[in-house]
This record gives sequence, C-alpha cells and structure tokens, in this order.
Amino acid sequence: MSRVHPQVHAGNRHYSLVCSSCGARHEDDGLILDCPGPHEPAFLRTEYDSTRAPAPHTPSGLFRHAGLLPVARAFPDAPGPVVHRADRLGSRIGLNRLWVAFNGHWPERGALLPTCTFKDLEAYTVLGRLPADPPVLVIPSAGNTAAAFAWAATRHQVPCLIVVPAPALDGMRFPGPPDPCVRIVVLDGGATYSDAIACADLLARLPGHQAEGGARNVGRRDGLGTVMLAAAETLGRLPQTYVQAVGSGTGAIGAHEAARRIRSAGEPLPRLLMCQNAPFAPLFEAWHRGGPAPADREREPLARELTNRRPPFTVRGGVREALAESGGDVLCVDNGATLAAMALFEETEGIDIEPGAGVALAALADAVRAGRVDRDELVLLNITGGGRARRAREIPLVAAEPWLRVPWPEDGDGPRRVAEQVSLHLSHAPAGMEAAR
Repeated sequence: MSRVHPQVHAGNRHYSLVCSSCGARHEDDGLILDCPGPHEPAFLRTEYDSTRAPAPHTPSGLFRHAGLLPVARAFPDAPGPVVHRADRLGSRIGLNRLWVAFNGHWPERGALLPTCTFKDLEAYTVLGRLPADPPVLVIPSAGNTAAAFAWAATRHQVPCLIVVPAPALDGMRFPGPPDPCVRIVVLDGGATYSDAIACADLLARLPGHQAEGGARNVGRRDGLGTVMLAAAETLGRLPQTYVQAVGSGTGAIGAHEAARRIRSAGEPLPRLLMCQNAPFAPLFEAWHRGGPAPADREREPLARELTNRRPPFTVRGGVREALAESGGDVLCVDNGATLAAMALFEETEGIDIEPGAGVALAALADAVRAGRVDRDELVLLNITGGGRARRAREIPLVAAEPWLRVPWPEDGDGPRRVAEQVSLHLSHAPAGMEAAR
C-alpha cells in the first residue's frame, strides 16, 4: 500500500498557486500544472504563507525548508544540498569568494543525495506534493531524473512510469532493485531524450496516468530552488552570481524564484549564468539570437543530461524572463573544456563530478578570464551532481531492470508505437500498477 498519508487534501496546504500571466490564484490539489485561463503558456508559481527562515532547531536535509516547499507531507530521510567555500578551486580560476553548492555523494561534507545529483531534490518534492491517492506519474528522462524518481518512488511506494532512451539505463544503479510500482520503459536504438518526452506525452493520456510535468511542476522548481535557500542560510545573504549548467533551465528558474521570495528589501537578485554544452546548446542560441529555441536533433555533447530541445524559453515565468530580471546570460563550452574542468574540480576538491557540473565550472572559468565575472564577486557554483564514481566504489549497487524495452523505429511513428506497446503490456499485467500502490 502507498505510504502517502490519507489526510492530505487541497485545503491543508500552506501556499497558493499564482499564474505568471493573468495572476489568477489556485488552490493546489497536488497535480495541477497549468492555469486554465485563455492566455499564452505561463508557469504557475507558489506563494507561501510565510517566507521566514527555518528555526535553528529544524532538522537538516531537504525538508528543513518545508515551509518554502509545495508539499503536503515531508520525508525525513531526504537529504538536501550542502554549501561550502571553495578557496582552492576559486584561486585556480581567479575568484576570491567562490562557494559551491554540492549535490551528490560526499559523506565528509554531509552530502548524501542517494542518486548523486540534485534531481533527488525535485523528486522528493514532487512526491511530497501529491494527493493522497495519486495517479501513476509519467516521467521522461535522459537519465538523472529517472534515477532520482525511481529510487524515491521505490522508498515511498509511489507508482510511476519512467521513459528513457537506452543510454540512460547505464546510470540507473541503486542499493537495491526498484519496487514493482516503478516501471521503466527503455527506448532501444537511436531514440533520444526528446523522443522519450514525445512518448511520455502520449502515455500520460492513459487512464489513471498523469504527466509529472517537468518545469511546469512547481514541486520540481521549488525543490531545486532549495539550493538557493541553503546557500542564503550559509552565506547570510544571497550570492551576487549564480552559475549552473542547464538543459531545460528548470533548476536555474527555481533558484531565481527562491531568491525572489527570500531577498531582503533592496537586495539585488543573483545574476543567473546558465551554462550549456556545445554542440547542442539551444538556450544559448535562443538567448543570443533573441528567438525561440531551435528544434534541431540532439548531437553529441558530453553532458547528455543537458540535451533538452524543448526548454521553456518563451513561456511566461520561464527562462527568458528569469535571465532578463536577473541581468543574466547563457554561456557555452565544448567537451574538451568540460573534461578539463571535471579534472580540476577533482584535483582541488577531492571528489569526482558529473559532466553537467563540469560544464558549469568550465563556463565560469571562461567568464572570469573574459572579465565578465569580477575576481571579488560572491559566486555560487551549483555542482549539480558529483560523487557517483566514489559511491560506486563504496556501495554495492544493483542495475535496474527495465519493465519493457521497445525498439525505436526510424519512420517517425515511434511515440505512437511505444504507447501501443505500453498499453498492451499494462492490460496483460497480472496485478497491474494498482496492486503496487
């Protein structure tokens, strides 16, 4: 049975949802993703009853910030981000006040995210937002989001259907096998992250299923925004500049929204520097060209997790608005610079990091050399994932077994065929997803 508490309902939530376009207020049911008003696409934003900092006695971890999370329940075992000063790394790239928000596995620092990326923060927050008897969440992923949701849903018995391209399966290794309530659909062949998204769009229409929503889900954005909350608590103020690798930009938007909520009167918002990995950098191209993100097929960046070709650039409350409001920019680095940055971080800090985090560090170093970031700026670098290699050495891990593998056709009809095969398997499953609830 699900461990979701039955007393959860719309009326006991400590926040409202407000449309970025029309300003309409909505009571959250744990699932709403969009404002029904007749206007352009727009994000809903959370408005909390209080923006006070946690009391000193509040437990550590992600739900230390529960008052600024759109949740109806907390999971006490969920770790949070860890913020520390990185003087040696800062010295190597020319910064005097560099701080790192580390999201991953680094026990000496207190970093214990179970799947080694900040996607754990969004997974636990989305699950904490759900109603008492949730539908099956349908989640497309390039890998890290899939791992985070699979393990969090396993720990707390929340049904979900996860769709990934075949290479993403390599990163889905856990301390134990996923629970049967977690069903993983693998797209074999040449399928990409964007193909997984297209398939998930169709699968979310199945009876009893619901799109998790990606950037449209306030749980995702506010969960990732706890990186900014933890940094402000550690620093005693907001950073001047916030640096993060992005695919969709969801995490950077979440950090920006968190900063807007907690800043003191007159305190400037952190400048967002969003970083992408050439040769696939749609947000970089869109921001510097001034038009919508292009829909080119993904090529081969090192940071595969950043390959989202439908980022929320023009949506109200999305990437473009966050960049404009913060005076930010989008930067871009190639694979060689990324690999060098990953090696530099491990040399100076003593822990391995993910390619996406290497993209952010490489882009920050370039910006410092070009004079776009001053030596004395207070900079927060979000290391979005790290410690995966160390975790694999220290903890026995089990490879996740797919529930269904589907050959990806090259005729453009892949999403429909995948949806048909999933529907067929669901109808023939002896116990069905419902028995796993």
